Amino acid sequence: QVQLVESGGGLVQAGGSLRLSCAASGFIFNMYYMYWARQAPGKEREFVAAISGDGGNTYYADSVKGRFTISRDNSEKTVYLQMNSLKPEDTAVYYCAAAIGYSRNVGAYNHWGQGTQVTVSS
Repeated sequence: QVQLVESGGGLVQAGGSLRLSCAASGFIFNMYYMYWARQAPGKEREFVAAISGDGGNTYYADSVKGRFTISRDNSEKTVYLQMNSLKPEDTAVYYCAAAIGYSRNVGAYNHWGQGTQVTVSS
């Protein structure tokens, strides 16, 4: 069965960095766009970043552009999110997701991980 397992979340001070990882199994990894989405308390889940199956195309929400970097290692079936210059407003549960195509609509994603908490203190 499909599994997406995130790791790397935690508590960090504003201006700090974290690297999230998501290990995938149960599907043909390099055929899927991989996504990071997040959900803050009281808010809807939102698109953060996406990467194409071959890693050649990346996409970012305006709120994280220039600070976050998505990457993938198809040999390890893992996708990463490097988060730099973190802000308190980045505090959220971060989710890894997979979909055949590209969309910024999180409702279109086929598979989801369980999420990892990121907390940025001011």
